[in-house]
Amino acid sequence: MMSTAIPKEARAVYYSKGGADMRDRITKTAKLGYDIGSETAFEPDGEMIVTCVKTRLVHAAVRHLLPKSPYWTKAADEKIPISQADMMVTWHSLPTTVMRNLVGWKVPIPAAESEAFLLSWQLAGHMLGIQDEYLPKSWDEANSQADQVLTPVLAPTPEGVKLADILLNLGSTIDGGILTKPILGSLTRFMLGDEIAGWLKIPRDPLWDPLIQTLWPPFVAVREGLLDLTKAPKELRQLYWAFDEILRQGALLYLSGFKTPISIEIPQANNPHY
Repeated sequence: MMSTAIPKEARAVYYSKGGADMRDRITKTAKLGYDIGSETAFEPDGEMIVTCVKTRLVHAAVRHLLPKSPYWTKAADEKIPISQADMMVTWHSLPTTVMRNLVGWKVPIPAAESEAFLLSWQLAGHMLGIQDEYLPKSWDEANSQADQVLTPVLAPTPEGVKLADILLNLGSTIDGGILTKPILGSLTRFMLGDEIAGWLKIPRDPLWDPLIQTLWPPFVAVREGLLDLTKAPKELRQLYWAFDEILRQGALLYLSGFKTPISIEIPQANNPHY
């Protein structure tokens, strides 16, 4: 969802082939996130190295194709997409943002695990073609860099608003969007804040906004084993079960509900609708 509030990324996705099928696009993005978190990610029997190389090739194809799109060239403020700077903005929207949220939720993270998480993303960035000199060497450096290159560029675009709405509606295959859309909208508001949610035209929800604001931190504490839920009211246990179900269904939807295995392919054209 944050990518839809990054203007250059939102335009690149919207006018490239990925914008024509956001279900497929988010599945491939989820694959990278899934592969980097697997136990054998960068080992010979892992998939992360191949996923990085394929993603890098896709980026190369998009750099070649998008400048040929009259729609992208009219909206874009750069001549060639997915530059080193663009990739660093996207990089910070992933590990840096995740770590900031974990710290904000007071999740206890051993120093070795924190360093390993950073290292895994440094390696991923390297394999995706980011020059090593730009990759932060510590979380302090990552946070400082994100304040310089990510936070200032966040802004709304017509393309980003449309992409955000598409993403919020992807859960319609589960329940027709009755619950998934407002819950995902409220989660976005909670994770990214009122300003970005407003940019993306995500309406306030009088039920889910306050519930998630109040109950998500304890939910994280329960999942981390820091809070005992056995004596909690039945209604609270049911709500936390719903949170778990959203996460589980999301994984099923994005990672196993489509092509198996998920195939990252080099695009040969831009969005055919634009």
